[in-house]
Amino acid sequence: MKSERLTFTGHDGSTLAARLDLPEGKVCATALFAHCFTCSKDIPAARRISSRLAAQGIAVLRFDFTGLGHSEGEFANTNFTTNVADLILAARALEDRLMAPQLLIGHSLGGAAVLKAAGDIPGARAVATIGAPFDPAHVAENFGAKVDEIRQQGRAQVKLVGREFTICDHFLDDIAAQKMGPAIRAMKKALLVMHAPRDTVVGIDNAAEIFAAAMHPKSFVTLDDADHLITREADAEYAADTIATWAGRYIDMVEEDFPEHAPDGVIRVSEADASGFLQDVNIAGKHHMLADEPQAMGGTDLGPNPYQFLAAGLGACTAMTLRIYARHKNLPLEHVSVEITHDKRHGEEIDPDKGAGKVDVFRREIRLVGELSDTERQSLLRIADKCPVHKTLHNASVIETVLRRNDG
Repeated sequence: MKSERLTFTGHDGSTLAARLDLPEGKVCATALFAHCFTCSKDIPAARRISSRLAAQGIAVLRFDFTGLGHSEGEFANTNFTTNVADLILAARALEDRLMAPQLLIGHSLGGAAVLKAAGDIPGARAVATIGAPFDPAHVAENFGAKVDEIRQQGRAQVKLVGREFTICDHFLDDIAAQKMGPAIRAMKKALLVMHAPRDTVVGIDNAAEIFAAAMHPKSFVTLDDADHLITREADAEYAADTIATWAGRYIDMVEEDFPEHAPDGVIRVSEADASGFLQDVNIAGKHHMLADEPQAMGGTDLGPNPYQFLAAGLGACTAMTLRIYARHKNLPLEHVSVEITHDKRHGEEIDPDKGAGKVDVFRREIRLVGELSDTERQSLLRIADKCPVHKTLHNASVIETVLRRNDG
């Protein structure tokens, strides 16, 4: 994932720090991400979700709200309304770069903020919330007994996520005054509500209220046993994949151009986790998946390993080739399935001419369903060896490798 640092002017003139996560290839769409209360653009959930979306061709802008992270300004002077204003200005900053966001994503209180801001971001077509409260006043539950001190003194120091923040009475007044129902009903955007039933910070009933207030199209997806901050990598992966798949129905994804020398398009693989082996695989800008290694090999087992991808290609090509032949010959082939296993054996076990070194062995078991004669079955078996991927694996291939410049 490529990433650019940039800044824009916030609601009070402060310079806000942002990061634009970009796909390795063409930018097919743009999203705007709003982080949770008192968090920053660099929390693991924001980074992971942005990274996964970027791997699927969606650029993501994430920024620190006024007074947080690397942004200027005084946090004590901000409130929910100013966060919404900063979001709208972030969207305009993207518009200035000809990257108007079509997708808005908000986590926790950031989810409520994108719901409120959506109506003022005309280019947005879809909104996704993660663990969002229906009523912004819900955040005051984190202040405990400090609420009385804030009301009496006008402000108080409140410890949140291990840090102290100054909360003023205008913040309490602002969140108490918010009316989310009308804003959600009027936003006229597709909505995806994601929430974990066991979320102990923002209860699942909030998701129900958001969903009930929204007009169609709207969807709800459970995050099962994920925690509120989506700290587990697998949960962030799931959230990002779900958002990208869902949003694809509502946003305009610009297709990548196929180079003349690559009729099947470019298969782009980029490292997703430098500490392990997880890889993002983007196929021709249309399909996305993960590659990994098992935990026993130092991976996280979040995707197939490279040899499994190779075997899957052989199996898929075999089944397609058999189907094409059966159609051409009008054979009564009702169904075909192919099982592939991969192993390495000593060459002498396979063929004395291959020597003592180890060779790759792909075992292919084909199951044919239908009223086929023995002759027809044998014909299909022979045709399996005509599968293009079979030929590629069986014959010598040429692999050309070049080193691209870092700015390439």
